Amino acid sequence: MSSIADILKKIEPSSVKGLVTDKDLSNEELALKSQWETLAQSDNKADFAESLNDSLRSTTYAVGNKPTSADVEAFKSIFIEASKCVESGKVDTLAHHRHIVRWIDLLQNTLLKEAVPESSRLAVKFDVELPREVKEKKKKGKKGAEKEAGKGKKESQGEKKNFKPDEATIAKQRAAKQAKKAKKAKAKKQQQQQQQQKEPAVPSMIDFRVGFIQKAIKHPNADSLYVSTIDMGDKEGPRTVCSGLVKFIPLEELQQRLVVVVANLKPVKMRGIKSSAMVLCASDPADSKVEFINPPAGSKPGDKIFFEGYNGTPVHVITPKKNIWETCQPKFTTTPDFSVIYKEEGKPDARLVNEKGELCKCTTIASAVVR
Repeated sequence: MSSIADILKKIEPSSVKGLVTDKDLSNEELALKSQWETLAQSDNKADFAESLNDSLRSTTYAVGNKPTSADVEAFKSIFIEASKCVESGKVDTLAHHRHIVRWIDLLQNTLLKEAVPESSRLAVKFDVELPREVKEKKKKGKKGAEKEAGKGKKESQGEKKNFKPDEATIAKQRAAKQAKKAKKAKAKKQQQQQQQQKEPAVPSMIDFRVGFIQKAIKHPNADSLYVSTIDMGDKEGPRTVCSGLVKFIPLEELQQRLVVVVANLKPVKMRGIKSSAMVLCASDPADSKVEFINPPAGSKPGDKIFFEGYNGTPVHVITPKKNIWETCQPKFTTTPDFSVIYKEEGKPDARLVNEKGELCKCTTIASAVVR
């Protein structure tokens, strides 16, 4: 009988029925899906579980209310750890991951019902009484503490001991509380909009460069990943980069070749190996075909690549909190002649070029998803 680890390895999103395809997702949803698929490869399962559980507080699936390939990849990544959590029988541990457990139970009994045998599924005990989920409140300042102390003193003296507000008072207090909450939410939204207006995410913040793959091998601990050694012109020498291209591009095509890389993404460990950049590729909307984005002929490792009109200084490191990649990437695509462009409404298309104005192109895919 196959172990659960072997069963999970064999699950491919393309074989799972009921998933929403990329063409039915918005640009924001596509970026979110891509982010969860990347995070699913991370070695830090504790942080991944924390982020996923927090996200699932208010959603059914990883990408809102639409089941996608991100759910399958996240399921494969977290299932074994989640099983240990449930089997431990610790109520506090289970309560802390309640949303992941609910999500896994949904997937294993619907979308992945055929892929995961009943004997290998997570045994969820619905009769376990969990403590009420309470969000941690901020600590009170000095004035707040003094106010609480004064309030407690009065109550201890019996001044409010028998006070019971009538329904009209309760309704009035509830309305005031909701108005205060709405006002606070509006102020927060305005603050976020002002911040975005001050420093909007633009392609010039992304460090595109020419890279030369010196050598590529199969990842020793992940069937879907290659591990490449890429010269990007850094003084420190070549970087190690993990790429999920095994299903799409033969290993021999990764040897001794020029590519375009994104050099300032936050490094992340992928199955035990730290990946310090990303190889830029084009794919059709169904993700059935993937090709490299090729730099202009005669390029050298470290040559700067940028979108026309966005030849600025990239930020040092792009983190998920900055939302730069998630904002810009959905606007990358290719023209009928396979040139890579940045397509923004109300502005002319900006082509991906080098300092000489020479174009970066894929080989055969028009209207591609570029990431």
